[in-house]
Amino acid sequence: MKIKLLSAAVGAAVFALGASAASAATLADVKAKGFVQCGVNSGLVGFAQPDASGNWAGFDVDFCKAVASAVFGDPTKVKYTPLSAKDRFPALQSGEVDILSRNTTWTINRDTALGFNFRAVTYYDGQGFMVRKGLNVKSALELSGAAVCVQAGTTTELNLADYFKANNLQYNPVVFEKLEEVNAAYDSGRCDVYTTDQSGLYSLRLTLKNPDEHMILPEIISKEPLGPAVRQGDDQWFDVVSWTAFALVNAEDFGITQANVDEMKNSPNPDIKRFLGSEADTKIGTDLGLTNDWAYNVIKGVGNYGEVFERNIGQGSPLKIERGLNALWSKGGIQYAPPVR
Repeated sequence: MKIKLLSAAVGAAVFALGASAASAATLADVKAKGFVQCGVNSGLVGFAQPDASGNWAGFDVDFCKAVASAVFGDPTKVKYTPLSAKDRFPALQSGEVDILSRNTTWTINRDTALGFNFRAVTYYDGQGFMVRKGLNVKSALELSGAAVCVQAGTTTELNLADYFKANNLQYNPVVFEKLEEVNAAYDSGRCDVYTTDQSGLYSLRLTLKNPDEHMILPEIISKEPLGPAVRQGDDQWFDVVSWTAFALVNAEDFGITQANVDEMKNSPNPDIKRFLGSEADTKIGTDLGLTNDWAYNVIKGVGNYGEVFERNIGQGSPLKIERGLNALWSKGGIQYAPPVR
């Protein structure tokens, strides 16, 4: 979900607050307290969800664990702050969390007026539609006159209005402030259609009373590049978070997995040796403010990008989302990371 931009006055105030919070050198603060405070979704299957014992798991959660692995060599050095769509931005701006890893779209307003920095895209997504199979609808262009469930105050709501207007379609918006209310309304039949990011639809479908009675339509009506966000004003922490994401992708490119990473430290390939910190004269890790085996620790802690994807939201998960755009650049997708050298 995407919250609309705050007013100019409020945006300026929180930008200043965020810059002040970041100026304290986040990496040093994180090391001093001994954990990464990570802002995540309060409950989205496959992305971030606690179990009955309070243990968090999911695609976005694994990214938090990857950052903890890079900093501490230990994926458990994370504390999670569950955040609603409404609360996520103030939590990052105020310094309540060190990273926002919460299915959040990178936009120009968030990159500027809200005072955040994005660089790596961990999931290329787009807004879609879910309907009941009983409607016999095969395309979003057949939805004229439908009642559509949507969360209030989001760019999802704005994209919905734009799409129906552009295609000269009529619709009846059924709007709720809380995500749980939107889910309940759709499940109870108060609306014909549910719209949000397509990844969210795959997740939410699993929570419905009869998941097999629902289908996700093929149309994608927006660009939603999702990834971690940090506050502006702290380039070192920005680099640590960004290069952690790049390490996950580069590891998959190299064929390095959680299972073979120890063996790969002895690879004759100089790029791999440098990446894993086993080349004697490398300073790549220390230049980040980390140890030279930081990337080794990331992969040892959570695996490579493909492993994180598959076990949480891909074919090894209940969601079974295809890699699509999130496949490596060498395999028909657009996941591409700059070189570690």
